[in-house]
Amino acid sequence: MKKYISILSLLAIFLLSGCNKAPITADSPGIWNHFFIYPFSELIQYVAYLFNDSYGIAIIILTIVIRFLIMPLTLKQTKNQEKMKEIQPEIQQLREKHTGKDRESQLKLQNELMAVYKKHEVNPFSMGCLPLLIQMPILFAFYYAIIKTKEIALHNFLWFNLGTADPIHLLPVLAALTTFIQYKMSTTELAASNPQIKMMGYVMPIIILFSAWKLAAVLPLYWMVGNVFLTIQNVVLQKRKKKAASITS
Repeated sequence: MKKYISILSLLAIFLLSGCNKAPITADSPGIWNHFFIYPFSELIQYVAYLFNDSYGIAIIILTIVIRFLIMPLTLKQTKNQEKMKEIQPEIQQLREKHTGKDRESQLKLQNELMAVYKKHEVNPFSMGCLPLLIQMPILFAFYYAIIKTKEIALHNFLWFNLGTADPIHLLPVLAALTTFIQYKMSTTELAASNPQIKMMGYVMPIIILFSAWKLAAVLPLYWMVGNVFLTIQNVVLQKRKKKAASITS
């Protein structure tokens, strides 16, 4: 299942890099535009208004707020991954016990696996695409709102214009670097043993770098802030995990 998440993430980068950039308005047709993208666009403009029309600050603040809102899903998936790692020996024993490829053997294996998951309170669906599919509409709507809100392209932030590529290309480099760091910090030993996930961990930063090189600077800014948030989140979680382990021992 993880393999499909990696592929889906890769496809998302390409789709989002070349999507339709027609400005979003209250009259934009379609349910996706009207009920998802437009409200986020209005929210971006409102937050920018509160900070003296600083759309850069608005993007940073809203990115952090959205990440906080979807944090429970991320934490639940992380907790599930840790439990899954703990029960791997038990799962491996079941797979060795039921080696038959016939339907009856596979059915017995699945039933016993589900019993193990239930005993240890592990949700196998939280290990796959479900958390990603729940988060995607929120993250994609916010992403599309960023590239479809025409007011953003008219403003500067720090040394760059939000609507054009970073003139010194520092943001693409930072976005790629933070993508790699976030991958290294968030990938469990169980996931790292998967060759597809390991490959994507090295390929994705390169894709981010080349995608962001000529894109509007607001996009690598958004990617970088999200990566920094997730990296800090993982550092905090790892420290809490080590502290809990030291107390129990």
